[in-house]
Amino acid sequence: MGLTTLFGFLAAVLIGVTLGLIGGGGSILTVPALVYLVGVAPVPATSYSLFVVGLTAFVGAVAYMRQGLVSYRTAVVFGIPSFVAVFLTRRFIVPALPEQLFTVAGSAVTRDLGIMLLFAVLMIAASISMIRRNTREEITGDVEYNYPMIFVEGFVVGVLTGLVGAGGGFLIIPALVVLARLPMKRAVGTSLLIIAVKSLIGFTGDLVTMPIDWGFLALFSGFAIVGILLGSWLTRFVSGTRLKPLFGWFTLAMGVYIIGREIVFTTL
Repeated sequence: MGLTTLFGFLAAVLIGVTLGLIGGGGSILTVPALVYLVGVAPVPATSYSLFVVGLTAFVGAVAYMRQGLVSYRTAVVFGIPSFVAVFLTRRFIVPALPEQLFTVAGSAVTRDLGIMLLFAVLMIAASISMIRRNTREEITGDVEYNYPMIFVEGFVVGVLTGLVGAGGGFLIIPALVVLARLPMKRAVGTSLLIIAVKSLIGFTGDLVTMPIDWGFLALFSGFAIVGILLGSWLTRFVSGTRLKPLFGWFTLAMGVYIIGREIVFTTL
C-alpha cells in the first residue's frame, strides 16, 4: 500500500468523523480522496462515493432513529423526488455524457474535467454554508410543509448527487430547517436518512453500467464507518457547531485547489 493510498483510507475515517460530528460535509471529500489519493478515475469515483456515503450515513441515521430524531414524514416528502432523480441521473444521464463536453478557447473540456470542476464549485458552495453562522432561530410546534419547494429542492439535490456522488447534506439540512421547519438536530437525523437511501439508490443505477471493485469498496467503506462511529462518540465531548466553520474553511481550500489543479493540468 502506497503512502497516498494510506492517506486515502485515513481520509475515509475523516469523512465518517465529520458526518458523525456535524451531520454533513464529510461526503464532499469522498470523491477528491478517491481521485487524488487512491487513484480512482472521476466517473467511477462518483459511483464509489455514493456507496460509501450511503452506507456511512445509514449507520449514522440509525443512531438518530434510536433517539427519535428523524422525521419520517419529511424524509418521504423530500426523499421521493430526490430518489427518482438520483437513480435516473446515474442510470441514464451519466453514461450518456460524451467524453468531450465542449471546448473553451481551443481547450477541450472532457467529461472527467467537467465533473471535477462541478464538484469543486459545489465544495465551495458547501464551504460557504458551513462557514456562515446560522442565526436562524429553531421553530418549534407543528411542522408546516412548503410541498412544492420541498419537491423541487429534493429533485435538484438528487440530480446533483447523481452527477458528483456527494450526499448533499449542506443543501438538504437548510432546506429541512427552512421549508419543513424542523429543529436542527431533527434536521440532521432526517438528512442522514435521506442521504443514505438516496445515495444507495443512485449507486444501484451503476450496477449495470460499470464494473465495481467490491473488495476495495468494502475496505474503504469500513474505514468511513469506523469514522462515523468515532464522530458520534466525540459529540459527547466536542461541539459540532464549533467545528463546522473550521471544516468549512478546509473544504473551501480543497475546492479552490481542485479548480486550480484541474485547470493547470488541462492547459499543460
